[in-house]
Amino acid sequence: MLGGHARHPRRSTNHSQVFLDPPREPSSLYVAGQPRSRSWMRVSHGLHVPVTAVDVEAPLHALASALRPDSGFTHLTAARLRSWWLPPLPRGLPEFAAQTGLRNRPRRAELRMIRTTPAPQPCLIRGLPVASSYDVLLAAARHLGLLDVVVILDSALHQGDITPEQMRDRLRARRHGVRRLREAFDLSDGRSESPYETLLRILHVVCDVPVEPQHELWVDGAFVARGDLRIIGRQVFHEYDGAGHRERPEHREDLRRERAIERAGWVRRGYTDLEVLHRPVEVLRDADRTLGRPHDPGRLDAWYALLRESCFTPAGRGLLLRRLRLAAD
Repeated sequence: MLGGHARHPRRSTNHSQVFLDPPREPSSLYVAGQPRSRSWMRVSHGLHVPVTAVDVEAPLHALASALRPDSGFTHLTAARLRSWWLPPLPRGLPEFAAQTGLRNRPRRAELRMIRTTPAPQPCLIRGLPVASSYDVLLAAARHLGLLDVVVILDSALHQGDITPEQMRDRLRARRHGVRRLREAFDLSDGRSESPYETLLRILHVVCDVPVEPQHELWVDGAFVARGDLRIIGRQVFHEYDGAGHRERPEHREDLRRERAIERAGWVRRGYTDLEVLHRPVEVLRDADRTLGRPHDPGRLDAWYALLRESCFTPAGRGLLLRRLRLAAD
């Protein structure tokens, strides 16, 4: 049947708030049935979207048509919709949605349903039902490695989608995934401004290097710079340098900033993903020298353990697939 579903506005089951999904022209988003045309791309059985669809979330709108009114997207799907940072993910993951109980759930390979209590009480993001920030974090904590959860949580805190006070209050409840989320909260810091900045901070923390994120350097009342990480008690910044820092305008500004930091009597050391993921011993050696303590590579054991279970490594991405039962043990 071409033309899609004539959907009614979606309502939240939260009686304190009502979110209405403004009706759209269904055929502009997806079509229900089996169109025999190359101009349609299959999303799932009986659901197709135009190959030339302008709305990048059109496949999710198609899958949303199969959800119950009290259901909402969650887990990695909702984190993406909320524009949170994500680790590198394996290919072929399904989309994730939550509902209370699994009776009458959609049975589609492209959609993984997660049972949750209490009800998701979704709000609308770009016309799609999405579970609350806390429920999304809790769902992700069921399957992701601790380091991955810290990255996502830092992003949620940084954007203000959830506050530390809200986290402390809700982490008291006993729910599936809460133990890992508590561990992640203990390592989280909403001052982080990028996923690799989070990784660099955690690398220092687990190696017993005390750091302060986003330290502001002032000299004689004049602002000089704000550093990603200051080694506490030392006039040293450790920072993450992404690819954008080597583009000409950014590079020039970085060099000017480094000179200003040096004139103030401070040291700035920049690291890339190569050092963070593959050569962390270089970061640790620099920190040990700054702290005036013997260099001990054994301090990195905790960091390597976190990496192995994270999606920042092939082993961690394989582990996620096994936890989701998408790959054999």
